[in-house]
Amino acid sequence: MLAPKRTKFRKQHKGRRRGMSKGATYVAFGEWGLQGLEAAWLTDRQIEAVRLTLTRHLKRGGRVWLRMFPDKPVTKKPAETRMGKGKGDPDHWVAVVKPGRVLIEIAGTPESVAQEALSSAASKLPIKTRILKR
Repeated sequence: MLAPKRTKFRKQHKGRRRGMSKGATYVAFGEWGLQGLEAAWLTDRQIEAVRLTLTRHLKRGGRVWLRMFPDKPVTKKPAETRMGKGKGDPDHWVAVVKPGRVLIEIAGTPESVAQEALSSAASKLPIKTRILKR
């Protein structure tokens, strides 16, 4: 799973997911891209599932760019624990995605293969997406 090597602080505030993405709104590296249309937290497991799906569909040909990284820790308190006693320990990592952000880019494959790969990758994500062409 993806996770940062080290961070300045162990725990973070929840934050707000309002507004549009400030950067990464167009296909910059590859020929095809998958753009998120909703705000969400994408977990490290979801990102890994997308990456595996893409590499399987492209049969390890072509190139894949993941333009999101799970750098936000999400905490969780143990099961059957009473309220209070402070914030829980970090449980998993998420990437904060805002509407308009290009999540994945691929290159080096025919159009039909790229479309099929990106649509199957989109089915692994909990948000609405659309396929972009450079």
